[in-house]
Order: sequence, then structure tokens, then C-alpha cells
Amino acid sequence: MAVQKPSIPKGTRDFGQKEMAERNYIFDTIKSVFRTYGYSQIETPAQENLSTLLGKYGDEGDKLLFRILNSGDAFSGIDYESFRNEDGSYNSKALSLKTCEKGLRYDLTVPFARYVVQHQNELSFPFRRFQIQPVWRADRPQKGRYREFYQCDADVIGSKSQINELELVQIVDRVFTLFGINVLIKINNRKLLTGFAEIAGFPDKVVDITVAIDKLDKIGLDAVKEEMKERGLTDEAIAVIEPILGLSGTTAEKIATMRSMMNGQSASGLVSEAGLKGCDELEELFGFIEAAGVKQAVEIDLSLARGLNYYTGAIFEVKALDFPIGSICGGGRYDNLTGIFGLPDMSGVGISFGADRIYDVLKGLEKFPAGLTTSTTLLFANMDRAAVAYVIPVARALREKGISCEIYPDSTKLKKQFDYADRKAIPFLSIVGGDEIAAGVVNVKNLSSGEQKQFAKDDIEGIVAFLR
Repeated sequence: MAVQKPSIPKGTRDFGQKEMAERNYIFDTIKSVFRTYGYSQIETPAQENLSTLLGKYGDEGDKLLFRILNSGDAFSGIDYESFRNEDGSYNSKALSLKTCEKGLRYDLTVPFARYVVQHQNELSFPFRRFQIQPVWRADRPQKGRYREFYQCDADVIGSKSQINELELVQIVDRVFTLFGINVLIKINNRKLLTGFAEIAGFPDKVVDITVAIDKLDKIGLDAVKEEMKERGLTDEAIAVIEPILGLSGTTAEKIATMRSMMNGQSASGLVSEAGLKGCDELEELFGFIEAAGVKQAVEIDLSLARGLNYYTGAIFEVKALDFPIGSICGGGRYDNLTGIFGLPDMSGVGISFGADRIYDVLKGLEKFPAGLTTSTTLLFANMDRAAVAYVIPVARALREKGISCEIYPDSTKLKKQFDYADRKAIPFLSIVGGDEIAAGVVNVKNLSSGEQKQFAKDDIEGIVAFLR
């Protein structure tokens, strides 16, 4: 039998002990900030019923769902002819729905909405939760884009107050300040996107306009205009939207210009009440942000669309300023998500940190703290069987005090044991031989400074103090 070369699927990665220590630093930092704002942790299954996921992310999002083939012979008993199109081909979308009843979660927000509806009688509203789990998307793998990646979400549901939006901005501000990453927090409001469609004269094209605008950074203005035209917008309608996408000025100036346009001062002369409401919400939110003294850069970006269909109010996107990569955090307000599952009028807002992209930024900027990968503080050298028996109770006592210890498992050359400590960046080494055993002492050496001290075997507190 031929030897199979080991591999992993495209768009996934292995993480060794060094990477895991660095990733845990990311998770622990984000968790600590979430908790200071009153968020509690939950988890949901990796797989959801496909009916829960479909239709929540738009047509393009639905295409990226990983579908799970039904257990057993998923294709038995299927009338294939009933799935045949007029041209003789098969309706693969309908057929997949028949053979795949479950899918891997695309994000954490839709499962969260499902969770809230299922457990509503157990929850106190407003309900604040955070969730740190992997998600899967059948996307084309590229730099900064993976098929399996972790999201770190915080959502509050059951309140329409924009104080919640402010606190999410503050969470973003605090997290990236702790990481030492300079970011730009971009904010828009989906009601303004509805306003774009209404003053352009195509109120039924909100989704088409949103999908096109969301690609502005990737494909440029000309390509976005061409896509809007392909989606049925006229040149006149595009001419109304185009100036909005390039709007500049201060926050107050942008809101004032948008307010006048939504109030009939655009080329079409049409008024959008939804757009005016969006201006009101942005004005209030930026007033909160100014009062809060947020340290990171924050701006209105009227081209920001975020392609998820469930957003209805404020939307956020965070970009690293000093490292070339896509969005590293995003989110927004959703008013109707739980209504899909039978619980209407339950507004929520959330933010999601892309842990894998944040990892790449921290790595690229060399922002990880030193010493993260040091899991062992003290290594006991293995001189012989008698020495091992002597240090076993010492190691146990130190572990009970919270000190991580290892006893080298094999009695071998000291150079090999020193090399092992060096490779693992273990800062302290103890060598105990016959003389130390006879004297009832333990030697401990700081491998960095060269300082060495001798302690009575039962002076655990003294050893701990030296190690710390």
C-alpha cells in the first residue's frame, strides 16, 4: 500500500504550541474586555439545521454555506427526474436541500438568534452574550481569508438604545489598544443605504445596491457602477448614488450633506424618511462616541455596506492602519433576526472580531508579548533514579503553588537536557545529584542571568519566590 502524503483541506491551518499560545493570548484579551462590559459566554453547535442558515446571508452568502450530507445513504429513494430542469440539467440547489438537512455555521449571529428564541424563557433581557467559536465558509482561500476561522462575538439583544452601539465601539477601542494595533473604526447606517435606493427611485433595489457598494474597496467605483447597472439601475439612479460614495468632510459635514440629500436636495428631488432616520441615529451615536473619548480613529464611511441582509441600523467595520489586510472586525444592528424564528420586535446589535486576521496582524507587526510560549517555568534535570525520586515531591509541591514544572523523563547527557530547556525557553533549571540529596537541598539556576541559589528541600516558599 502506497504511503499517503499527509495534508489538510485548503483554507484551513494547523496551529502548534507556539501558535496556540499566541491565539490564546488573543482570546483571553478579548474575553477579559467582554466581561468588563457585562457579557457572559455561551456556545452553540458547529452544525445547524440548514433551514436555520439559508436566506439569512443573501444569495452570495448562501453559496458559501458548507452543507452536510445526510447520514446513511443520502441519495436513496430520490426521484431524480423531479429535479430535472427543462434543458435536461439537474436543479442542484433543490437536490442539495433534499440530501443535506444540516450545514456548518457561517457565523455566530444567526445561531445566537436561534438560541435566544429557543431559550427566551430562561434569559433576562437585555441579554448580553459573547461567543468564541470557529465558523466555516466555502470561500476561495487567499491571504487573510480562510474556510475555517474563529470569530469572537459580543451581542446584546432586547434593547434599541444606541448606548449599546457606543459600548461596542468602546470594546473595539479597548481591545485593539491592548493589542497595540492602530485601527480605523468605520461606521455607517443601513437606513442610509435604504435611503440611497429611495432617493435614486429604486426602493426595491436596496439589496442590489448594498451588494454592489460593499465591493467598492475591492473592485473600485467604475466596476461598482457597472454592477449596479447590471442589477437594473439606470444611469440617472447611479448618478444620484455616486456622489454619496465619494463624500468627504467632517462627521458633522457628512451628516448635514446626507440629511439635505435625504430631504429632497439630491438630483432626483425624492425624500427618504428611512434615510433621515439613519442621519438621526448616526448623529446620536457620534455624539456618544465623542463624549466617551474613544482613542482609536473613528469615521463615517458612507460606502460601507456589509453584505449581510439582516443588518437594519448602525454597521461597523474595523481596519488595521499599519498592516495590509481586510477587515479585522465588524458588526451592526439587526431588528428582525429573531422574528424569522418566531420572536418579533427583539432588536439586537453585535460585533465580531476575526481572530485569525488579528493573529496575522499581530504576527506581522511583531506585537505578541515575549514569553507567551513558555509553558514550563522549572525543569528538573534527570541525573538518575535516586535524584528523580528525590525531586518528585518537590515538583508536586511547586505545582500546588501554581508553578509549572517538568522532570526530564530520561537519564541522559546534561547537554541534551540543557538543549531541551533552551528550545522550550524554560527559564529555570534544577540539577540535583548525590551531594544535594545528602545535604537535603535543591539547586535552582536562572538560565538567563546565570544566578543560582540553593534551598532546603522543604523551603517551597523560598523556591517559589525565586522563580517569580
